[in-house]
Amino acid sequence: MIEWYSNEYAGIFFDDIPHVSIRYALPSMTKEEVKSIEKYPFINKKTLAVRLIDYKKDKTYSFIVPKGYCYDGASIPRLFWRVIGSNTDNSFLIAALVHDVLCENHSYIDNDRRFSTEVFNALLEASDVFPLKRFLMKNSVNCFQKLFCGWRKTGQKGAEVKNG
Repeated sequence: MIEWYSNEYAGIFFDDIPHVSIRYALPSMTKEEVKSIEKYPFINKKTLAVRLIDYKKDKTYSFIVPKGYCYDGASIPRLFWRVIGSNTDNSFLIAALVHDVLCENHSYIDNDRRFSTEVFNALLEASDVFPLKRFLMKNSVNCFQKLFCGWRKTGQKGAEVKNG
């Protein structure tokens, strides 16, 4: 495993270098395919094994991001693009990939919303995202998750899973 990043909260490891690409609509595609690309413009190009270590709880989590997994990048409202950047910013793509997988599969990390936020922040830090942007993104994501993503309190069974 490649140690991608480690701090006092989290260790992030991949079995290989992540390979993310943008999907393009082609004239031969159906309307449904084009709408899918508009909603989820990014694609994971190879199967990626991920290992996350929660140093505070001394827990290790492992999961796979499948080849072909599509996602929307960093969900940044257009209003904030001048301050933070757009969802297509290269420095956000790996963080958004892992975070989106965790948001869709809460059980991968024992339904620990706090840890998913720390992983997101650590991946942004690994991508040299400026500290103020990281702070804004981390706290915005944390608030959004609390309100809209169905995360239950740590330790509860039966986390909701979003299929997308």
